[in-house]
Amino acid sequence: MPDSVAGIVRKGAAFFVVRRREGGDLGGKWEFPGGKAEEGEGDREALIREFGEEFAAAVTVGAFLGSAVFEHRGTERNLRAYAVNFTDMNFTLKEHTEWRWAGPEEIKTLDFAPSDKKLFAFLGL
Repeated sequence: MPDSVAGIVRKGAAFFVVRRREGGDLGGKWEFPGGKAEEGEGDREALIREFGEEFAAAVTVGAFLGSAVFEHRGTERNLRAYAVNFTDMNFTLKEHTEWRWAGPEEIKTLDFAPSDKKLFAFLGL
């Protein structure tokens, strides 16, 4: 089963979330940053690479938070979430149009990617 990873960045009770560019099945949806792990790449390495590609940002990857199975274009995937911290908050949006710190109540109102919604239970949402 192909694997994807999500980085969960928290600041107090708020979560760092980003909005995908328009286009494609998930265009305009909100998500936790991350993406597909490449062949032979571990979860932590994949998150470090993804945050570098998506934000030109360095991060540290912490504890495993949970995983969920979802289907995308007829293929089952496993999405694993990890706690992530920016080494500093200087970053550039390269693949997203918007970012915000969303608290528990707000996050439930955002149009989230279905795969990422499956992670809410692990985050106490």
